[in-house]
Amino acid sequence: MNSETIIKELSFKASRSSGAGGQHVNKVSSKIELTFDLENSNSLTDDEKERLKIKLSSKLTKENILILYCSESRSQHRNKDIAIKRFLDLIKIGLKRPKIRRKTKPSKASIKRKAEHKKRTSVKKALRRKPKLD
Repeated sequence: MNSETIIKELSFKASRSSGAGGQHVNKVSSKIELTFDLENSNSLTDDEKERLKIKLSSKLTKENILILYCSESRSQHRNKDIAIKRFLDLIKIGLKRPKIRRKTKPSKASIKRKAEHKKRTSVKKALRRKPKLD
């Protein structure tokens, strides 16, 4: 994955941010909407696209478009930078392959130690019981 080529495929849209901010918030479009078309991306392989579809399924639209919003800052440029950073982190996490788990067996020595410990515990608890009087 090359981040420069992926960033070129992003599209941005600015809109008015909601919330407090006085008169300034009503005049300035500082909220950023970042969209990325996963299906038509040229910078990702088919395998990477499938992995991202599975990992990011809750964040994708029906057309496999990823949409991120950012309105943290009062600056449009700062919001754009934040949105790009979030997007790249999301893609990086989505493309990470999980480690393959290899089954392991306990060693013969550890099995023997466990059996001996169980036997000692059993004897110890048997000695605590009241003797049977027949």
